[in-house]
Amino acid sequence: MKKYLVYILILMAGLLLGYVVFNNDPETETHEEIHTESSTMWTCSMHPQIMQKEPGDCPICGMDLIPAENSSEGLSAEEISMTENAMKLANIETSLVGEGRGGDNSMTLSGKIEVNEDQKAVMPAHFNGRIEKLYVNTVGDRVSRGQIVASVYSPELVAAQQELITAAKLKNSQPQLYKAVRKKFRNWMISDAMLDEIVETGNVRTAWPVHANVTGTVTEIMVEEGSHIQDAMPILKVSNLNSVWAVFDAYESQISNLEKGQEMEILVNALPNENFSGKISFIDPILNDQSRTVEVRVVLNNSKDKLKPGMFVQAELQGRKGITTEQSLEIPRSAVMWTGERSLVYVKTQPDRPVFEMREVTLGNSSGETYQVIEGLSAGEEVVTNGTFTVDAAAQLQGKRSMMNNVNGRKIETVKMDMKLPESFQQEFVNVLGHYFELKDALVDSNPNSAANAAKSAIKALPDSSLQGMAAGHLGKVKEMLEAISKNNDLENQRSHFIILSENMIALATNIDQLERSVFVQHCPMANSNKGADWLSQSSEVRNPYYGDAMLTCGEVTAELK
Repeated sequence: MKKYLVYILILMAGLLLGYVVFNNDPETETHEEIHTESSTMWTCSMHPQIMQKEPGDCPICGMDLIPAENSSEGLSAEEISMTENAMKLANIETSLVGEGRGGDNSMTLSGKIEVNEDQKAVMPAHFNGRIEKLYVNTVGDRVSRGQIVASVYSPELVAAQQELITAAKLKNSQPQLYKAVRKKFRNWMISDAMLDEIVETGNVRTAWPVHANVTGTVTEIMVEEGSHIQDAMPILKVSNLNSVWAVFDAYESQISNLEKGQEMEILVNALPNENFSGKISFIDPILNDQSRTVEVRVVLNNSKDKLKPGMFVQAELQGRKGITTEQSLEIPRSAVMWTGERSLVYVKTQPDRPVFEMREVTLGNSSGETYQVIEGLSAGEEVVTNGTFTVDAAAQLQGKRSMMNNVNGRKIETVKMDMKLPESFQQEFVNVLGHYFELKDALVDSNPNSAANAAKSAIKALPDSSLQGMAAGHLGKVKEMLEAISKNNDLENQRSHFIILSENMIALATNIDQLERSVFVQHCPMANSNKGADWLSQSSEVRNPYYGDAMLTCGEVTAELK
């Protein structure tokens, strides 16, 4: 009896074990499969901007897609998260999108002083010859009408003078011949007084003066002493700077509020204590399809010679009467990042967590320190207003959409980032570029000590500038990355900081008007954990600072800054 009881217990245990091991609940399995399919995203190791819900081939390079890293925090592919500590260190601040006035139509336009093209003149040569003496040698010199600017030797004029002297002796018997010879000299812009002197003395001149035909400031010298010239060839370019142009860029959304004759109050950055005003004299009828702006021009009186071409200016003006706008959304200027055609902001997507998402917005008029938002945001949403570039840098490091990398599969053109940089800042920044190239070469050579020293030199050369807005954000990030590189002799750590340093250096370098030589933007798709990274180089030949000898020539030239 006990024997059968044991068999029964063994049989029941076996049935129970089989149920546990082999039971396969179709509903549970289906649920798990659905959960896996819904949470797994597939990306390309070479192009992390590619995100698909199913496996397959990369549409760019054809490589097999791999599972993207699943976020344990439940974030979408477009969101990034930061730690509370990072938020505090970067002093990141946010504010709610609120409704603005929208009804006053006030606008702020940025631009610069340019030469009045209507007051420009070219001083041409009126005969063939060779420049023996140039009396105007420096751009910026002032010349007056009738002033001698050059002395020219002309074999053609020497022969013509001998002909004139001979014709003068036959003046009584052949007066028509004499008049015809003198008339030929008038075509060369030679005065009657000089011809009378030649006839009276009988001496042939070997050097002929060239006189200025206008009064103004020399803007370009086209010849040198010893240069051969021909009739109608330009010698000098002269501009009358008694009046200048203030040229502004107006965005599409601002055009409807502008008209010819409209009054503008103009502030000149270099003359903060003086106010200028003028009326719009010209609105370009053709829209620039790259910057999405039109040129707006104002003629300013410059009789006191205070306004210099190249100075940065701002204009404050009211929109056209009768044009009104409804209540609109407004955000601070500091919230906006500009990338040519695009205006970008970072939106905090979760009220109780530091989670952000980049958003493209359409902006309207600028009023003081705020922008009108036409599209892209809703009232009550929270946007980053301080530390925007730090959030963007975090997005870059996490391989997410950012201002500097690919957006929707297309690379943002950094060369189109429009920033108004003071001329003094530009001159000092060129020196910083020199130390940056030394730093890049040190990383190419895998020499962390030299890299740290180059970073220290670059810090000392940084302009002591009062930049604002986007330019200030880039400069601050440059300084931060240089300091990190200078204080750490770990090569990989230096290269990691060099990624963000280069991105911000590129943004500033693309807005330098006069580089000493061409600078090349280069890109390596393998750097930054296959997310790709850029850098600047003085040579078009690729020398990779992120891998050194291991992958010295990995990369390509993506842009040339001239």
